[in-house]
Amino acid sequence: MKTARDMGLVGCTRCMRVAPLGTSVCPRCGSPLHSRDRFSLQKVWAWWILGLGCYVPANLYPMLETRTLVSTQSDTIVGGAVTLAQHGNWGVALIILVASVVIPVAKFLALAGLAFGVWRGTRLSEGRQQLLYEVVEYIGRWSMIDVFVVAILSSLVQLQALATITPGRASLFFALSVIFTMLSAQSFDSRMIWDSARSRDRKEDTHP
Repeated sequence: MKTARDMGLVGCTRCMRVAPLGTSVCPRCGSPLHSRDRFSLQKVWAWWILGLGCYVPANLYPMLETRTLVSTQSDTIVGGAVTLAQHGNWGVALIILVASVVIPVAKFLALAGLAFGVWRGTRLSEGRQQLLYEVVEYIGRWSMIDVFVVAILSSLVQLQALATITPGRASLFFALSVIFTMLSAQSFDSRMIWDSARSRDRKEDTHP
């Protein structure tokens, strides 16, 4: 299995243009070129830890605060979804739970699994690891849906003296968590998946 580096080539991770090894700047988009990011795993874990650290308070603090003439109600992410389900809005509640709980947790697990797999090895094939990475990177943009819902509600439901809806503290932590996990995914150099597989193959060949 030959890689681009074996053939004296380096690929741009931004626009996918291939250039001769040793080229410092991509001739198409001007991005810096490097065959491998030596600090990729350190960056992945650093952003991953920050994302996880923000995700915990995002689920503990209220995401939405509703004030009326007679009462004030604060709902967390899960609590808001439960309230919507109790009022018959099962579809919206399911979307919020998937976007705010299932997807973020799955992203944390997938990124940790990919980084640990490159470091210590994994039973997943290289193709499946690459596919998992592409899925994680693709769905990252949809993780902000809960923040978007809060922003839309806050802008629409402003009845002054009757009722107001404002974002809670959790919205900031959730937005930061999404941003940090996206940066963690972007810091992962997927080329290391194939380097790790080649390294394991060499070890198996030398130690039958």
